[in-house]
Amino acid sequence: MSIVITGANGQLGRLVIADLLARGVPAEEITAVVRSAEKGADLGVRLHVADYDQPETFKGAFAAGDRVLLISGSEPGRRVPQHRAVIDAAAAAGVAQLAYTGVFGGPDAWFALAADHRGTEELIRASGLPHTFLRNNWYSEMYTGDVAGAIARGAVANAVDPDSRIATAPRRDFAAAAAAVLTGEGHLNRAYELSGDTAWTFGEFAAEVSRQSGKPVAHATVTPAELTAILLGVGLPEGFVDILVEVDDAINKGALAGTPGDLATLIGRPTTPIAETIAEDLAKLN
Repeated sequence: MSIVITGANGQLGRLVIADLLARGVPAEEITAVVRSAEKGADLGVRLHVADYDQPETFKGAFAAGDRVLLISGSEPGRRVPQHRAVIDAAAAAGVAQLAYTGVFGGPDAWFALAADHRGTEELIRASGLPHTFLRNNWYSEMYTGDVAGAIARGAVANAVDPDSRIATAPRRDFAAAAAAVLTGEGHLNRAYELSGDTAWTFGEFAAEVSRQSGKPVAHATVTPAELTAILLGVGLPEGFVDILVEVDDAINKGALAGTPGDLATLIGRPTTPIAETIAEDLAKLN
């Protein structure tokens, strides 16, 4: 029996593997599915080279009794057929568990970015595989990763209303939750809504960046049309821009503000506050 991680070379996959090793899972019992052996050479575990777009490459990736984490692909609109390749291979092998990193809200997540995740969950249910749905909220790093830009501009600009909230957590917390369900019992055929313990506003976020950096930073709410123009102006593709603007609408409608506590329960501690992740990213600037 192995624990198999697909998309293992990405930021989340690397953290999951590190967490598994820290829990004492032997390296020889972990298989990282990567697109190239060179990129996965430093992971310190067994490798299987495969590509979501080439279903045949998943032959031999899984065995009966394996526990598998399917980390979702990164290309909206293409992920359902990509994920089908993994699901079909896992079903053919008879794995003991297929965990999947979906989106917060699951079937109730109405925004376009969630469509692939809803479709993937449907495929997994139809496969009959014992499964665990890890419905991740947004990663804190998606916002703290631009602290340098926020400081330079003196503003965090988006189409989010001043009183709208989002309950993020850093990738390492979501990785710890994935490792917990892959090594623990009682998680089969369950869905977890994973979010930070505290939902924050972008005004609070900007104020914390300002406090820690000593530089004036404020939150600026722009219209969806203005945000679209800003994002297109920095070279993002139109389709992706539409998705990002709709995410801000989802935040305004409360879709990412829930704090059910599942993440803290799985990792056995409070989730990491946004202020701590801000501090970590600010430290990288020095």
